[in-house]
Amino acid sequence: MPEDVILVVEDDGQQRALLGEFLSAKGMKVLSAGNCLEAEHICRTKRPDAAIFDYELPDGNALDLMRRVRILDPEMPILILTGQGSIQLAVEAVKLGADQFLTKPADLPTLLVLLQRSLENHRTRQLRLADRSRIQRDIPDPFVGKSTRIRELAEIAQKIVNTNSPVLIQGETGSGKGVLARWLHQNSPRAAHPFVDLNCAGLSKELLETELFGHEKGAFTGAVQSKVGLLEISHKGTTFLDEIGDLDVQVQPKLLKVLEDKHFRRLGEVRERLVDIRLVAATHRDLRDLVRQKAFRDDLYFRISTICLSVPPLRERVEDIPVLALRLLDRISVDLGVPRVEISDEAMRYLQAYPWPGNVRELRNILERAVLLGDRKMLTARDLHFDVRADSDGLDDGSITTLEEVEKKYIARTLKILGGQVPEAAKQLGIPRSSLYNKIKNYRISLGTKRESPGAGESASDEMEE
Repeated sequence: MPEDVILVVEDDGQQRALLGEFLSAKGMKVLSAGNCLEAEHICRTKRPDAAIFDYELPDGNALDLMRRVRILDPEMPILILTGQGSIQLAVEAVKLGADQFLTKPADLPTLLVLLQRSLENHRTRQLRLADRSRIQRDIPDPFVGKSTRIRELAEIAQKIVNTNSPVLIQGETGSGKGVLARWLHQNSPRAAHPFVDLNCAGLSKELLETELFGHEKGAFTGAVQSKVGLLEISHKGTTFLDEIGDLDVQVQPKLLKVLEDKHFRRLGEVRERLVDIRLVAATHRDLRDLVRQKAFRDDLYFRISTICLSVPPLRERVEDIPVLALRLLDRISVDLGVPRVEISDEAMRYLQAYPWPGNVRELRNILERAVLLGDRKMLTARDLHFDVRADSDGLDDGSITTLEEVEKKYIARTLKILGGQVPEAAKQLGIPRSSLYNKIKNYRISLGTKRESPGAGESASDEMEE
């Protein structure tokens, strides 16, 4: 278990050293400060697990310091030591969030017990918060944002959520198809019954059949006991088949029978079983193309595509990225048990400029990595590390890339799409023309037949824009 980091704020050097040596001997890492300014800097940059403040400090007192520190970390345990204790002072300190208020000289063993108790209580609160977050994630919101595409998706989903008709969710990998499927179940009349999911990708015919339909003892070699299939488990609930485009062609007619007749047989069984399910299927593939290739049955396709929902890729809902990123950061902070992390305007612009081949899942991963590796309360552009993969616009270099490379390639792509029109590109990228001209010059981006530097009039007017 990582050692606890304790901040000791005491202007008396001898007392500060004594307390630091005592806590270090008990296995804690000690950070020291002699005034409020130093303490605030340490809290901002080092994130201590707890703090001990002397009340009287050269540039303020412990209550002043607490007010400033609570902005940076609302939950950090704080103990206050004072040589002039009073009930009124103690009450005010507790109101501001102090865990303990002790008079000096403090008994060190007692101080240690109170500090350890405060740390333990803090960890318990964080665990409870994380547990609540995990429960909340069971009811995710697939409609974060205000883009036209996401609002249209929400409107259609609200209309069909109470029906029993099969639903086909189409969208790229990582775009949130599974989140939408779970939302459809949890907001439907079937919410009190099971939601079971199966990813069909890469599963053999035999494994698919036994997972979906179950089997009887002795149905095949190795079937030493009967097994209940997912269809049976999800009776009166929802069955979610992810990547249904990979469903084995020999299993497809059996699934169709379930949808049409509500009956099925376990492998090795004679009698039919009744099952009442709602099927939600998802795929990133073009099922109509698979039908033309005879890789997917047309009758099953028509049956499962009664209602089609299309989840837009993240690059087509750029205006949703800020609110989505902030929502994800809140969730990540709770999951990791760290204070809420903010994000700079520059970093947000980079998030909006990136093409997101991995969609929302990739956004979550990049933000979580930034929170884990960063040591600040504010994520900056330098904290973001993109994994640029193949896409139709030539942004792939096959490996982790720098922010400068991402920016250069994205600017070049934008200019190419807009025919080298710098004013239009600047508007699209959300930056002044003068800034874009500077980036074009620094990155040596060719504009083809277009001039590569602004005239005097453009440069002057753009400086005014900035």
